[in-house]
Amino acid sequence: MPRMKGSALIADYLIQEKVPYVFGICGHGNVGMLDALYERRDQIRLISPRHEQCAGHMADAYFRVKHKPVATLTSTGPGSANMVMSLATALSDSSAFLAITSNVPTSQHNRGPFQELYKHNQADLAQVLRPVVKRAFQPSRVDMLPLALRQAMDTMVTGRPGPVNLDIPYNVYQEEDEVEIPPSSHVHLTHRPGASREDLKATLMLLADARRPVVFIGHGATLSEAGAEITALADLLGIPVITSPNGMGCIPGSHPLALGFIGRNGSYPANEAGRRSDLVLTLGTRFDDRSASSWQPGYSWNFPTTRLIHVDIDPQELGRNYAPDLGVIADIKVFTQQLLQELEAHPDISAKRFAPWREQVRGWQQEWERFVQPHFEDHTSPLRPEFVVGTLQKMLPHDVILSLDSGVHHNWFMQFWRANRPQSMLNSWGYSSMGFGVCGVLGAQLAAPDRACVAVVGDGGFTMAPYVLCTAVELDLPVVWIVWNNFAWGAIRDIQYGMFDGREIGTAFYKGHSGERYNPDFAAWARACGADGVTVKRPQDLAAAVQQALKNRRPCLIDVHVDAEIRPPATGTWQLPPIPFKEPVYGKPWRA
Repeated sequence: MPRMKGSALIADYLIQEKVPYVFGICGHGNVGMLDALYERRDQIRLISPRHEQCAGHMADAYFRVKHKPVATLTSTGPGSANMVMSLATALSDSSAFLAITSNVPTSQHNRGPFQELYKHNQADLAQVLRPVVKRAFQPSRVDMLPLALRQAMDTMVTGRPGPVNLDIPYNVYQEEDEVEIPPSSHVHLTHRPGASREDLKATLMLLADARRPVVFIGHGATLSEAGAEITALADLLGIPVITSPNGMGCIPGSHPLALGFIGRNGSYPANEAGRRSDLVLTLGTRFDDRSASSWQPGYSWNFPTTRLIHVDIDPQELGRNYAPDLGVIADIKVFTQQLLQELEAHPDISAKRFAPWREQVRGWQQEWERFVQPHFEDHTSPLRPEFVVGTLQKMLPHDVILSLDSGVHHNWFMQFWRANRPQSMLNSWGYSSMGFGVCGVLGAQLAAPDRACVAVVGDGGFTMAPYVLCTAVELDLPVVWIVWNNFAWGAIRDIQYGMFDGREIGTAFYKGHSGERYNPDFAAWARACGADGVTVKRPQDLAAAVQQALKNRRPCLIDVHVDAEIRPPATGTWQLPPIPFKEPVYGKPWRA
């Protein structure tokens, strides 16, 4: 076997696995790895954003768009500690990347050298990251690397994907041993468990008994790339489809059976169909509090009165929040293919059977349209939120990749945006991390260089990570940031108004004690970095600004001043215990 440095082995393995990028920040602890990447710079590219958290969000978004993992590289101490946020975000949303962190040399373990965590165990960073990764590996010798690398790659992408940490003492980068590059063996999107015959038979029986079924899809459907099969199932049976944010686009948002998101800020038809259904076929989602109206019966769902078929590749998610009548451990694409095949022999379970239910759902869709549609044409200054969402829906291309940050703007997009393709609406849903949308759009653009990639982010969230402009200019990435500028931490301000009688503190942005709302000139900030920058305060200017930004194919920031006093119409509910939950603004709870 050849003698190889640890860094060379890692770099060559990444190249073998067709990893095109390493997103990383330099440090004294990883210079040996940087040197190996320098020698292979024609085969694998190091991209260095201005913050480690951003590197993680970029890698996360890259996987969500392409379903192929990349790696990150950080140094000892603070650099790797900055990865906690992006790793937690990826783990919460079942997204995968290989986080290579660096640690102090093994000869100095437990001596308290520069940047060692040693209070409870030597070189203890892996224990810091353990709760936010699918698995942590800490090889301490070069000859341990081949197994660790193969196991890390396999763990990351098989079953339910998730980020994996490979923590390397920095002497291991430079030391040599007789080692070989481990063979490729990961089976992402090839190892697909299916349902048993008994489970399929039970599914058919429950469908045969139903009169008001719905399908509820989540990120598991997106990860298994089951959009075509789910759409075919909806068409075959004429069953409405409700989506979680990370399931959006699996069935086109323009499809007549697509009801959109459910929960407090979901659509009225989705909540009405969910709470009045008699059977829910759930494909790859877990009924978190925001998509289940904090589990209050009759607001979004009506379990256990409603029957539940829960299908997920991760057995830990079956029955997490609602006990299923039937729990199925299976890949969503395979299960849906199996179900479609079984339905061919059961013509009695057909769209005709559910026609009265479909007509009822169509009535709710029409009612909701009549209620919300007039506001999409309101020309006000500052701009009305519905107008912003509607204009972007018209102006952005059909295959746009939308990268959304956490904030009140996200509530509006959950309620009204229609995603037309899978893997094209990126959300930090489980962990709701500010910075994901701001940074992730860079990774999305690298994953899909020929598509428009647009981030819609809050003014607060963008201010947390404005350095993204530098990276976009350095790499000449034509990403567009649309800053939803309402001069506040708007989502939390809305909670103060809704649950604390408007006692606003710490959520609005003021200049001194003057009471004057304040934000930096975001457009000037962008121009100072070398990007394009435009400020939009009038509704008639928004469409042209978006059109020009897309045409220019340059990094661009559009600062849009949005009315902070208009709030999404709640059609479900959400609770922050022990504060009592609020009743819907539109629609009423229903109990069988």
